[in-house]
Amino acid sequence: MDGPRQRTGKMSALRFLLCVSLYPSLSHGRVVGKDEAGFAECNSFFPDRIPPEGFTEPFHVKICQRYNGEPRFATLYSTRDKIPLYSAFKYSGAARSGAEESWLLEPQIDDPENEQHEMVLEADVVGTLANLGANQALTSDYVGSGYERGLLNPSSLNKEDFQMATYTLTNAVPLRPSLSKTWHSDVGRVVEQALVPHCSKKDQLYILAGAVPSSVRVKGKVSVPESLWLAVCCDAPDGWSLGLVKKGNDESSLTDLTVEELEKQLLGGLDLFKGSCGEDNKGNEKMEAVLQAVSQIRSGEQVGTNDNQEATDSGLVRKVVGIIATPFIKLLELLIYLLVELVKFTFYFLWLVIKRIGNTILGGVYSLWNGTVSYLKAISMVLISIPYDVGRVITNIFLGFLGIIRDVALITYRILRIPVGFVLHLASFPYYSICAIPSVVRDMASGIGGTFSLAIDATASILHGFYYVASHIAKRFVPKGSSGD
Repeated sequence: MDGPRQRTGKMSALRFLLCVSLYPSLSHGRVVGKDEAGFAECNSFFPDRIPPEGFTEPFHVKICQRYNGEPRFATLYSTRDKIPLYSAFKYSGAARSGAEESWLLEPQIDDPENEQHEMVLEADVVGTLANLGANQALTSDYVGSGYERGLLNPSSLNKEDFQMATYTLTNAVPLRPSLSKTWHSDVGRVVEQALVPHCSKKDQLYILAGAVPSSVRVKGKVSVPESLWLAVCCDAPDGWSLGLVKKGNDESSLTDLTVEELEKQLLGGLDLFKGSCGEDNKGNEKMEAVLQAVSQIRSGEQVGTNDNQEATDSGLVRKVVGIIATPFIKLLELLIYLLVELVKFTFYFLWLVIKRIGNTILGGVYSLWNGTVSYLKAISMVLISIPYDVGRVITNIFLGFLGIIRDVALITYRILRIPVGFVLHLASFPYYSICAIPSVVRDMASGIGGTFSLAIDATASILHGFYYVASHIAKRFVPKGSSGD
């Protein structure tokens, strides 16, 4: 356990788990935008609605911690150190018993573009959230480290919905179990026994619980606080302010100091509470009583005041009443549990029925729509194809008609070509025959004349040949001398 925490009962735990499981939006924190003033709707946890000034690093993130739709406390978170620097809250009343711990984280710190604008259970976003754990601590950072999740805004100083809202990792710092125990015990006793009884306007008691980061890191990631501090402002006419510091390496240490001294010790230029907030009333009776009560708590003594005695008596009465009422509370818890389960089952059954009917109706509408679209598409295609088919038929008829005309003309030409050629040849025969007679006569005359000429030439050639032969013989055989006689 993270320090001693008083319990609100299983009934509150059941309500918390039911709200988280059925209505996650009821438990959420909101990362405050840079353009919003202070902590937006969580400014009510600061005097005059003005948050501390001086925390100006770019890695500081303002968170308005909400639960059941209402602001419960405010946190300034360091994404570099992965711990809250302070949580601002008001005392809502001592918790009677502890609540079931269901640790939440803020999705928008790791993924600013995430559409989830509320805190969620860590197990619900593992594997789905971008950069999970890049800017904030996770439960796995504490497992096996020797440190536990110490709440800056202690659950023991809150009741009901305010207590439920404290179980977020953005409100936790790593503390050794022994230090966590003494810190929460000291803070609880100081607030309940020393501060609340001496503030005349209890609803104007503003509390800041913070941590100073160190260079020591859990698993090299989450900063272990160097010291823990508490700053309180009773914003009343006879008001006062007080600061407390506990060193991280000394469980028994608890130093009280003024808020001004605390501011200087934490960081120069800090202004935790706007205005003096009782700084001018350092010597008044209320302030003296507060310091005396803190001194007694630091020394381990029981603070004895009339108010505390009455509170103790009323606490004893509440314990006796609680013992007597426990069986009835248990029975009421069982009845409420059965009623809740019955309501859950009824809603689940109705959801299944509505889902089935809706799916059937949507399926029928979808099928009808598809059939209508298909029918209209087919009709459109048919209507579009009619002019095309008519044009194609007319074209084919026209082409067929032209083919018939062409074939008839070709056959007619071929039929008429035979007698026309014969007649033409027959008619041209006399012309060619008569015109050929002069040529034939001429050729015959030329042939006859040539024949006589050839015969005369042949006779002359024969005679000339005989003459040549005779003269040659005569010259060879007739003596040449006989010619002189």
